[in-house]
Amino acid sequence: MGVILYYMNFLSLFVLIPVLMMLGLFVSNSRKQIQFITATGASLLLILSGIITYMYLTERAAGNVAEMLFTADTVWYAPFNIHYSVGVDGISVAMLILSSIIVFTGVFASWKIDPLPKEFFLWYSLLSIGVYGFFISTDLFTMFMYYEIALIPMYLLIGIWGTGRKEYSAMKLTLMLMGGSALLLVGILGIYYTSGATSMNLLEIAKMKIPLTAQYYFFPLTFLGFGVLGALFPFHTWSPDGHASAPTAVSMLHAGVLMKLGGYGCFRVAMYLMPQAAHEMAWFFLILTGISVVYGAFAAIHQTDLKYINAYSSVSHCGLVLFAILMMNETAATGAILQMLSHGLMTALFFALIGMIYGRTHTRLITEMGGLMKVLPFLGVSYVIAGLASLGLPGLSGFVAEMTIFFGSFQHTDTFHRVMTIIACMSIVITAVYILRVVGKILFGAIQDAHHEHLTDATWFERISVVTLIIAIVAIGSAPFWISGMIHESVIPVISHLAK
Repeated sequence: MGVILYYMNFLSLFVLIPVLMMLGLFVSNSRKQIQFITATGASLLLILSGIITYMYLTERAAGNVAEMLFTADTVWYAPFNIHYSVGVDGISVAMLILSSIIVFTGVFASWKIDPLPKEFFLWYSLLSIGVYGFFISTDLFTMFMYYEIALIPMYLLIGIWGTGRKEYSAMKLTLMLMGGSALLLVGILGIYYTSGATSMNLLEIAKMKIPLTAQYYFFPLTFLGFGVLGALFPFHTWSPDGHASAPTAVSMLHAGVLMKLGGYGCFRVAMYLMPQAAHEMAWFFLILTGISVVYGAFAAIHQTDLKYINAYSSVSHCGLVLFAILMMNETAATGAILQMLSHGLMTALFFALIGMIYGRTHTRLITEMGGLMKVLPFLGVSYVIAGLASLGLPGLSGFVAEMTIFFGSFQHTDTFHRVMTIIACMSIVITAVYILRVVGKILFGAIQDAHHEHLTDATWFERISVVTLIIAIVAIGSAPFWISGMIHESVIPVISHLAK
């Protein structure tokens, strides 16, 4: 019992540390104190993710083959059988690593945030609580609660600290995601009450057989509920506007981590708990995700705003995650989780760099920029690296993820799946077009504005953010086997359940 409580408390540190950050921010009264508290908290979370990764790999090496490790369960609200249940597998650990890196780099990318830095980081910390809590939860209601906690701060973070049409974008994002949440709540309650389970624990419900008629009702509701956050076509329209208006760190965390809650939920909840409906309805959602992949890439070509380019690129890359999940085999599903990890890192790097460039040039339009490599060499080289990762250069994380997805998807021998895979593969070429176009336009050639000749390159805190993300992208791309092996082991039980 003591060991269980120890691990429960250990996993709960991912939620407790941001709570302590918020308490510290409440009593802080200077920018230096705010910076110290947020940097310390984010660093502790990054270290904690490293520790939990080491512990997980050690347990696996020792032969502990439980589906979830470090599990703990405490009754929270007995009348509705709601428990505080936590546990992690390789997929959860990968998402905790991603979340910790993005939270850490987002703090340094917002080092000089104005106005109201205290209030900004209070809401930023609350957003991180929702993200971490979601990934460690194994109880459906607790997972949904943390999901909602992650969504609520977005309205204020964009509406107060954003740019452009920030009020419109914040309202559009909030209403669409809350609409998805409504579908999700109905789906979760339907799953619980038709399963006959004695609690809302995922692992217990998975052992029950949900009636096929109920699966037909609740699978599309649950998949769409999570899919809205994963930018599933045609419910993706909140994403470009929201990303374009959000402040830098919020764009990083939202595109880098929050959108991954959608893919994670589709795989962990909708597919895993309702396998029969997943098999019968996958074709429909495959078509929608295929549209997301290609449409997002084509839309990015026609944009002139750097943030909109990256936002539509995220629609394409997140569509690829859902596309791979629906292929329902081990290789494609492993690629989907790797894509969540890879896209989270590279889109966070893109948004960080775009924010830093905008802070100097006061424009995000590619038609108004040029020759920045001459005056901002560090930011320029970093942008090239982010672009190469996005278009799938071997040695960087994007290549590993996308090739795993396409290999797994092409394992299907029927015409429909292979045609859909070929269509999705087109996104690689389209991505190369808009990435190379942007890099060539803003970094090389003549300097567009005489004022740009006097710009200063990245500061020390900006370099911390950028270098951390680049190291992670290169590490996964050049040595992917440890993390892909960890993910693959955790994908097997879900795919095996889908095959029954």
